[in-house]
Amino acid sequence: MRELVGRLEALDPDAGAALRVITFFDQLIERRAGLENVVRGAAVLSGRPAVLIDTDRNLRIRVTPDGTRTEQRPSGPEAGWCRLTVDSHLTVYLEHPGPAGPVEAMVLERAAMSARTILDRTRSRARPRSHHDAELVEVLLDDSAPAEDRYHAAKLLGLDRSARARVIAGFDGSLRVGAAHEALPDGARAGAGPAVPLLELPATVAAARAAARFTAEGTPADPGPRVVLAEELGGLILLAAAVDVQPVAVPDVAAVERAAATAPWMPLTLDALAGGASLRTAAAALQVHHSTLHERMAQAERLLGWSLREPSGRLRLSIALMLRRLYRNKAPHP
Repeated sequence: MRELVGRLEALDPDAGAALRVITFFDQLIERRAGLENVVRGAAVLSGRPAVLIDTDRNLRIRVTPDGTRTEQRPSGPEAGWCRLTVDSHLTVYLEHPGPAGPVEAMVLERAAMSARTILDRTRSRARPRSHHDAELVEVLLDDSAPAEDRYHAAKLLGLDRSARARVIAGFDGSLRVGAAHEALPDGARAGAGPAVPLLELPATVAAARAAARFTAEGTPADPGPRVVLAEELGGLILLAAAVDVQPVAVPDVAAVERAAATAPWMPLTLDALAGGASLRTAAAALQVHHSTLHERMAQAERLLGWSLREPSGRLRLSIALMLRRLYRNKAPHP
């Protein structure tokens, strides 16, 4: 490619420079570079300060031809600057009076296209959740809203009309919508509804909220998953509704509460015993010797009032732990 660029520049300087610009930005995308690198490339290749403005994301990046990012700039983009706007909200400027020459025009085109590709690819990570997003989610999840309004809201949220998506209910009661292929929240407690076509999302809100109630802090005092998928719960998701109509905790939950309060290691031990396929796997999860686990299990059995040596006893414990989370994690107000 370098040899081809060299030959083209010898024959036609503008054509060679244009090919160099195309190659440069294609390589940025291939390397999954960030927006600042795109703006820096535009500034260096054009020899002019370059500015990217995304009004949707309240984002502004300015880089000078020496590759330095700086906020020192004129009061705002001047009307005569070379510019290219895509998607109505994303504009790349060169701080140079127009019209753009062949190379500048190619720099603007490729920089804008590259920026749009990066923003589309990283939207959910790069853009903080805003009040505007919450309003769009509200429209998308309103099954009484016209279908076209809901599709438009989905588009503004970065979702394709034909995409499958899921509702993600935060433990704090918040709701957002993500594409089915997106990674689930990293670190935050949340329940995820099943992946469905966009217009079917309202019917999955309850499942996402119920799944959030099965989550735990993931600490020694409150062990368990911080993210739960509704489809992985299966029929167990019905426990959430059952708890809501049974205000007083069942005796097994009270037994778990008593046992958990006796020693700092007890909640983790109960969780490992309930989730382990065998006592050996539970000991490995706790990183204790099997003899230590047997001692702890014997103490837990005395406090609980039933045996944990058989699968049926550990299943009973597992259900009791789930019910405990559901009683502690009350259903949020819609």
